[in-house]
Amino acid sequence: MKKLFLIIGAPGCGKTTDAKMIAARNNEAIVHYSTGDLLRDEVTRGTPRGERIHSFISQGLIVPIEIALETIVTTIKNAPHDIILFDGYPRSLEQMHELTKFLSLEARIELVSVIEIVVSEAVARERVLGRARGADDEEKVFNNRMEVYTTPLLRIEQFYEAQGLLHKVDGERFIEEIVADIEEFVLSKI
Repeated sequence: MKKLFLIIGAPGCGKTTDAKMIAARNNEAIVHYSTGDLLRDEVTRGTPRGERIHSFISQGLIVPIEIALETIVTTIKNAPHDIILFDGYPRSLEQMHELTKFLSLEARIELVSVIEIVVSEAVARERVLGRARGADDEEKVFNNRMEVYTTPLLRIEQFYEAQGLLHKVDGERFIEEIVADIEEFVLSKI
């Protein structure tokens, strides 16, 4: 049985870095994936699914949710370890509901928890923009990314909280503390 942990959080919260560190420290048992990396990898490998993904990306279109989910679920099923950290998904209510449907049909995959790394918008902004702070184009991109993240967030939190799956972690501490917190939580659930 594959045990899935979804890691969500604002841009700049450190979710990918945290998940990579935890997987590296537990490389005999835990594997980490990121949605964007998976889609790019499919394209690079030239798989039939990768060609379909490329046909959307090359036109500047969003990859249809069915293709993204098919990629995610296939990756989870074929993961080399049974404990999977998956960051940056779901990002919308539609993705959340479709993932829930997919998982309900997959007896070999259990969603153990959705870990939300919580940071304020000010901290996220500082981390993402860094020294480029104030550049209009980067500021607009950040603002858009935050809006995309925060618009469905409350409903995503409520959905997973109602199932007893939501676990929040304070992302405004030293990285070692955050990683240790998440790692301890994940290991306690397996």
